[in-house]
Amino acid sequence: MEDRNQTTVPDIKQTIIIKAPIQKVWEVVSTSKGIEAWFMPNNFEPKVGYEFEIQSPFGPSPCKVLEIDEPNHLSFSWDTDGWVVSFILKELDNKTEFTLIHGGWKHPDEIIGKANETSTVIRDRMAHGWVGIVENLKKVVEV
Repeated sequence: MEDRNQTTVPDIKQTIIIKAPIQKVWEVVSTSKGIEAWFMPNNFEPKVGYEFEIQSPFGPSPCKVLEIDEPNHLSFSWDTDGWVVSFILKELDNKTEFTLIHGGWKHPDEIIGKANETSTVIRDRMAHGWVGIVENLKKVVEV
């Protein structure tokens, strides 16, 4: 049950099990070529503080690498609205549990600039989008 006085929209969280060793999954979530194969074109480099762009449907989105803990965790800021995207990997006996968290949401009624929609609308739209994107990751890695 949601609190009507909620100050921010809840994080998006997607978790899947990938039938591949953690290092193979890490290579696909921590390189520019790998990220492009399942997410979007980009010029990512795995260096804390590195600024890069993701080519989203709304145009280039500025990003910055915030954390890297190979092969378990990668976080970056995404666009100008305070979003943070994290990839969390956990080894499970020659499989990998992959969790994506998209946080940094604002008040539910706050307008997100590029899309000109409320945080709630954009979050819901992106939550559905992330389901397919995370499935794309699984397909790319399990080939």
